[in-house]
Amino acid sequence: MFVILAGILAVIGALAGAYYFEMRPVVLRIAVGPANSDDLKVVQALTQGFAQTHSHIRLRPVPTDGAAASAQALADRKVDLAIIRGDLTVPDNAQAVATLRKNVAVLWVPPAAKGKGKKAGPKITKIAQLSGRRIGVIGRTPANINLLKVILQQYGVDPAKVDIVQFPVSEVTEAIRGQKADAYLAAGPVNSRITADAIAASAHDGGAPTFLAIDSAEAIAQNHPNYEASEIPAGAFGGSPDRPDDEVKTISFAHHIVARKDLPESTVAAFTRQLFAIRQSVMAEFPLAAKIETPDTDKDAAIPVHPGAAAFVDGEEKTFLDRYSDYIWWGLMGLSAMGSAGAWFAGYLKKDERNTNSSQREHLLDMLTAARRCDSIEDLDRMQAEADAILRDTLLCFEHGAIAEGALTAFNIALEQFHHAVADRKALLIGTPQNPQRAGAQFRVTGAL
Repeated sequence: MFVILAGILAVIGALAGAYYFEMRPVVLRIAVGPANSDDLKVVQALTQGFAQTHSHIRLRPVPTDGAAASAQALADRKVDLAIIRGDLTVPDNAQAVATLRKNVAVLWVPPAAKGKGKKAGPKITKIAQLSGRRIGVIGRTPANINLLKVILQQYGVDPAKVDIVQFPVSEVTEAIRGQKADAYLAAGPVNSRITADAIAASAHDGGAPTFLAIDSAEAIAQNHPNYEASEIPAGAFGGSPDRPDDEVKTISFAHHIVARKDLPESTVAAFTRQLFAIRQSVMAEFPLAAKIETPDTDKDAAIPVHPGAAAFVDGEEKTFLDRYSDYIWWGLMGLSAMGSAGAWFAGYLKKDERNTNSSQREHLLDMLTAARRCDSIEDLDRMQAEADAILRDTLLCFEHGAIAEGALTAFNIALEQFHHAVADRKALLIGTPQNPQRAGAQFRVTGAL
């Protein structure tokens, strides 16, 4: 009984421990950058939302210098999640959880400045005409320069023959008004305020910027799977007339939320579920949260999806019982086996005691036969004392569980018959007439046996 009770308590303790570790809040470190970026603000809003709703998954932002640094932090296993650009090198241990947003490449040429004695250069209307020109890239990240080079090479323009200069976001307006470049490249969401302000600064003296269409967007996407063919809608950047005045073909790339592939499937599934559950409330403060999308679950996706995120998207997320049913079943089987083994072991420990009692019962039956033929009262008294000792040992065996209640009943019948035989033999030896009633009782018991 003690072994079985210990096994039950062990199984209950294991289940309680598994439930506790499953339900306790899990803190995930997420790398995001640079400072003051929209990505960081969205992650901070998600962090606050998870904490306010007492969610199972909590976030701890780890600021970095940018998407490349975030990817490296994930590769070095310093964080659990990261916000990375899809057109950069993806760490080998990264798997997609969600698409945070999609950025489009916007390439435009400001209108020529009007001034006395100033001769305007040839008007740029195609990307192929950028050779020998100066192109300004908005932002300090090297990834935008790589993006420009991919576009130029597609149109046969040698990047070495182009003067590429980068402008910080804070200096873009001044650079455009100072005509420090012939064309400009910006990469960001279609509704990016930074891109819209830069294009607005390009419109001066009644002139409108010229948007350079990337007509070979599908070919670029074919050669570079991290990019997709996309379009900029007419009027995406406001203005009157609309900027642009017509739909413009371009390429796009995504910012992904990725997780280490060794993160538990249940943890990533819970994070993905919370992410899309809280997205609506975060949109009120950060409209960019509306761009969060589910990851690509195709097998040939550029970034393989994490099994936990795929389970959420496909509606195959496992419950607590789904994940631990096998352990529960094996635990019950182990408990049953433990109980059987405990019972066998307990019986094995009492084997000698049980065998001794069995031999004593046989000895008592032998004394019963001997008592009926005994001719000495002293021998009868000795056998009576020996029977009392056997009774004492038998009761101890019963208390220890060595013999069952049925065996005790059989011993009681044998002992009663022995006492009757001793009493009858003593009466015969002393010469005292036998009690008729007890003789009848003895006959009835003997007949019943």
